[in-house]
Amino acid sequence: MSNTEKTTKKVFTRPNALADVPTHYCPGCTHGIVHRLIAEAIDELDCLGDAIGVCPVGCSVMAYDYFNCDMIQAPHGRAPAVATGVKRAKPDNIVFTYQGDGDLAAIGTGETVHAATRGENITIIFINNTTYGMTGGQMAPTTLPGQVTQTTPYGRDTDTAGFPIRVSEMLATLDGVAYAERVSVDNIKNVNRAKKAIKKAFEYQTQKKGFTIIEVLSTCPTNWGLDPVKSLKWLEENMMPYYPLGVYKDKEAQ
Repeated sequence: MSNTEKTTKKVFTRPNALADVPTHYCPGCTHGIVHRLIAEAIDELDCLGDAIGVCPVGCSVMAYDYFNCDMIQAPHGRAPAVATGVKRAKPDNIVFTYQGDGDLAAIGTGETVHAATRGENITIIFINNTTYGMTGGQMAPTTLPGQVTQTTPYGRDTDTAGFPIRVSEMLATLDGVAYAERVSVDNIKNVNRAKKAIKKAFEYQTQKKGFTIIEVLSTCPTNWGLDPVKSLKWLEENMMPYYPLGVYKDKEAQ
């Protein structure tokens, strides 16, 4: 049989839950990877018709264009509150929010903490790239000590700006939280772990265990002033020591 007669086996396909459209994200941004992992989890759980996502204000503000499930646009920081209302009205649906660090850990801190302490049966996908990405790279609640941003040109000074918020560790102290894990998408091994964590959070939601959050360490090459490859290295060398990967709470493992 000649090479032209050999059949081609497809080994990589787009998830049904992910729309076949170009995204607006910058080169090297890892939002697209996380989108795919969420979509794969939805496909594998066969819940596309029952999944409802809540978009934030931030770089992923147009996530409603990228998923084939129902999506709702929330005001800045209010995604957990919107998701709470949706879940209480539709308790059998998979309801998730997709939020950045500025959206979740600054203007949305109150909504996040109180949804968690109430044990709302929703899943939050929290993207931590240590910066306000969409609005030009200002200091975020997660910006590292000494990190240079548009509003900290000499580096974040903890004497005046305080310390970064470790969201997963903070929420893990609350009784309403069923599952909190921090993952990364900087290499294949960590991408696979992130996929497993997202799927597990959705499974816990279907089992009505309570509030679940997956924090994803992500890159922002444009605002960090680095190319995509160097951004991944920067994440590994600078973010991971301050934000260690791992499970911070799992009710089933206690």
